[in-house]
Amino acid sequence: MPPEGVVPRFRGNGVIEFEPHVYRDPGEGEVLLAIGANAICGSDRHQYVNGSPIVPGHEVAGVVVAAGSGTSVAVGTRGVAYLMDYCGACRSCGVGATNQCLAKRGDVGLTVDGGYGPFVLTHETNFFQVDDTTTLPEATLLLDVMGTSGHALRRAERVRDDIESIYIAGAGPIGLGLLVMARIRYGDDLPIHVSDVSPWRLEFAESFGVRAVDATDTRTIENLRPDLAFDSSGRGSARQLAISALGKRGALICVGHGEDLTLNVSRDLIAPERAVLGSEYFRYDEMAENLRLLGAHRALLGRVITHVLPVEELPGAFELFLSGKTGKVVITQELAT
Repeated sequence: MPPEGVVPRFRGNGVIEFEPHVYRDPGEGEVLLAIGANAICGSDRHQYVNGSPIVPGHEVAGVVVAAGSGTSVAVGTRGVAYLMDYCGACRSCGVGATNQCLAKRGDVGLTVDGGYGPFVLTHETNFFQVDDTTTLPEATLLLDVMGTSGHALRRAERVRDDIESIYIAGAGPIGLGLLVMARIRYGDDLPIHVSDVSPWRLEFAESFGVRAVDATDTRTIENLRPDLAFDSSGRGSARQLAISALGKRGALICVGHGEDLTLNVSRDLIAPERAVLGSEYFRYDEMAENLRLLGAHRALLGRVITHVLPVEELPGAFELFLSGKTGKVVITQELAT
């Protein structure tokens, strides 16, 4: 019998209602995950405001409860689902750039049912196993917090190898991810400045040992002259300020989707030899190293999660998250069978 469960339906305008839903059995190469945790992401705002025809949630952690033909993963295996259902055969996938797949089969929680429901169907190739010492809420850190942020740092290192200072625009979950991953990667002595408009987020960022700057204090930010600037806010004004703040040979890495950036090529790029890079999600093959880092820095990374709430409180959890007074908010539920 196909698995059944109660799922949240995002109706739009912040309305979330729960209703029964029937899932199909896993097909060839697919696994069915019973979901134990799914973290709220800022990009979920669009579905919260505008509604969604599918069940949202793309920071998925759960347990394999069924597997289709042609799979090798055992029922009972714990792990996370990679957002992008990559084909594994195109030019990008051939060099490991699964985040740039040319023939994606779907996106968990964006085009196919995601992790706010009791189950997720995904291809086995998109499933990443975690060890027994990692809880399912902790496992969600491997995705946007560690994966997206760590990939952005690796992108930056392609154009700058003498990194002595970093500026991060936005102290939301991705900004916090950049903060902690930079600390792990470059050590406690590297100067890191983080800006935001939320006093709560600025104070929380400072608790990690960085220097917080009000995002409206443009003069202070312009005088930072960092080697690397990361925009996790997606705001055009933040991107413009970041590019003007960069030192010579600096690089701006745009991590947050959103608004535009206007460049004076001679002044902003050629004369100071700056670079502007995009960084989209992360590569599947980066997760193994991130799992090792999670095990080695569990306390630091775990501090990014400030709230863990049951799925029954999902509407209130979104209100809390969108208030700007949280780090990462993780939604949990009992494993369905």
